[in-house]
Amino acid sequence: MLDSSCKLKSVCNLPFVYNKKINTAGTSNADVPLADPGMYQLDITLRRGQSLAARDRGGTSDPYVKFKIGRKEVFRSKIIHKNLNPVWEEKACILVDHLREPLYIKVFDYDFGLQDDFMGSAFLDLTQLEINRPTDVILTLKDSHYPDHDLGNILLSVVLTPKEGEPRDVTMLMRKSWKRSSKDLSENEVFGSYLSVKSFFWRFQTQSLRLSDQHRKSHLWRGIVSITLIEGRDLKAMDSNGLSDPYVKFRLGHQKYKSKIMPKTLNPQWREQFDFHLYEERGGIIDITAWDKDAGKRDDFIGRCQVDLSSLSREQTHKLELQLEEGEGHLVLLVTLTASATVSISDLAVNSLEDQKEREEILKRYSPLRIFHNLKDVGFLQVKVIKAEGLMAADVTGKSDPFCVIEVNNDRLLTHTVYKNLNPEWNKVFTFNIKDIHSVLEVTVYDEDRDRSADFLGKVAIPLLSIQNGEQKAYVLKNKQLTGPTKGVIYLEIDVIFNAVKASLRTLIPKEQKYIEEENRLSKQLLLRNFIRTKRCVMVLVSAAYYVNSCFDWESPPRSLAAFVVMEDMLEDEEEEDDKDDKDSEKKGFINKIYAIQEVCISVQNVLDEVASFGERIKNTFNWTVPFLSWLAIVALCVFTVILYFIPLRYIVLLWGINKFTKKLRSPYAIDNNELLDFLSRVPSDVQVVQYQELKPDPSHSPCKRKKNNLG
Repeated sequence: MLDSSCKLKSVCNLPFVYNKKINTAGTSNADVPLADPGMYQLDITLRRGQSLAARDRGGTSDPYVKFKIGRKEVFRSKIIHKNLNPVWEEKACILVDHLREPLYIKVFDYDFGLQDDFMGSAFLDLTQLEINRPTDVILTLKDSHYPDHDLGNILLSVVLTPKEGEPRDVTMLMRKSWKRSSKDLSENEVFGSYLSVKSFFWRFQTQSLRLSDQHRKSHLWRGIVSITLIEGRDLKAMDSNGLSDPYVKFRLGHQKYKSKIMPKTLNPQWREQFDFHLYEERGGIIDITAWDKDAGKRDDFIGRCQVDLSSLSREQTHKLELQLEEGEGHLVLLVTLTASATVSISDLAVNSLEDQKEREEILKRYSPLRIFHNLKDVGFLQVKVIKAEGLMAADVTGKSDPFCVIEVNNDRLLTHTVYKNLNPEWNKVFTFNIKDIHSVLEVTVYDEDRDRSADFLGKVAIPLLSIQNGEQKAYVLKNKQLTGPTKGVIYLEIDVIFNAVKASLRTLIPKEQKYIEEENRLSKQLLLRNFIRTKRCVMVLVSAAYYVNSCFDWESPPRSLAAFVVMEDMLEDEEEEDDKDDKDSEKKGFINKIYAIQEVCISVQNVLDEVASFGERIKNTFNWTVPFLSWLAIVALCVFTVILYFIPLRYIVLLWGINKFTKKLRSPYAIDNNELLDFLSRVPSDVQVVQYQELKPDPSHSPCKRKKNNLG
């Protein structure tokens, strides 16, 4: 928004009619110009916070500030970590249409991977500011739900300035902007009168502001940053054993990513790859922090560093060795900036597939003849978000302010908000590039809340391989866990075009990880469900063991004795660990013990889920749950059989071994993967099968279905 206001700075330099002459020494708002849109500039310096509320476990917070005018966010500050008296000293330049809307200030505590905690809010009445006079303001933060709580103060410096200028400035700007505005006004109309010029620039300014708001609101990105976290070197030892359990957090704007934890090492090897979206032409700054994982207490800070994307050339891979500030050691990254993928937002009347020429180009791009052209570009997805009916009422007025979030892996776009409506109509078309045909389209409906984060109204998850092209369907909205229905339906029309060969090859590489997922929390129901799922998989193995035992009676004392010795060794190791734990427990408090137990339970819960999911995926492969994957497995087995017929097995094993042993020499920073596990990761588990299952809509919701030509 800052960029938009700076670009429009000269646009607002228009002469206006004033009630009284404005003195440069400063006046009250009685001597301001007549009410006219876009006629004030508000310069704000966010100074600091005082005695803010503690929201984290360690008695501190990671605060940042949002400015809003009306329902639009116009500024967001940087995050100050672990500080209840943060100093920002950040400046914002905001164009104000009128002074009736106050400036709304909200403070949040940043929580990585979780919903940020609300720390308080305040209003600044713009009508009380004096023109052209710097004013220091102290705002007391309040929470409407807890009015008696002391949440601290925010200190600002503000200057309110009316916009005025010379006619020649308008003429020069108009000449520069003629190409962009010729569609709306002709040259004779622009120069016809001063009122026409004024009207022209007000239209130009309004259009530019709307485009900027739409770009920000819809999260339409302009490029992609591909990051590979390779390794860490000589990191700081944070544990008593002289080692650490390091992991790394990345943040670019609102996008976040957290690496896996590498236990007991100062030179971790991550080999993780992920992508961020670029929303600014000039790039941005990636904030990187390294942490040491501590069970039962707050993680230790190892160090931080930054990557300025504006200094990196595009379409080129950069190897960066970054020194950690406020700590020790280095991080090694590979960073690549590329142009934006095919992603767009348009009205329902304008979409790619209904344009015959564009449709033919898309079909040609993903034809079987272009197998080896850009293997990452697997297909094209078009989603029409038409409307919703019978949504849940989230506001006290019995209405909602619904908007949609459309997600495919880490690609995330938003519709506009329809205010005070339980049957909203969006009529928007979204297009995405498909990098993995096994991705799942997620459409979530939220209620926009001015004072709080958005309220959840419903969600649907649709695997791309299950989509029927050109069919308008009413999808019943589900709860957050996608296990049962909630109130309302949403009408979507989806088209998918993809190259089957590219999709098959991409199945054998690591699956893209979502970096917006919430961290797992301990749940009694989830733990029990995972235990039952694991028990079923184990019972299958036990049944197979009984079958083998019935065929071969191999019960022998030597084998039983060997098992007993192994078990005894395991018990001795556990006793030694228990002795160490007993010594450490004397230094720990009761709360730390509770957190440690919770960490162990979460780990057990996750391990049970992984084991059960692995067994279920194998079963679902043979059950033809996803026909595409089952056919792919059959084709792969047939090809392997033919190869074995012509080439001896020992040569195949030899070639495979040479490839594995020389992989690090040929590509030192390659990410390790197992093709079989990558294949199984695309097969849904039983839990995911339930989540992706469509619910039958109420008979009253019967949309008119219209079939198109099958483009798949």
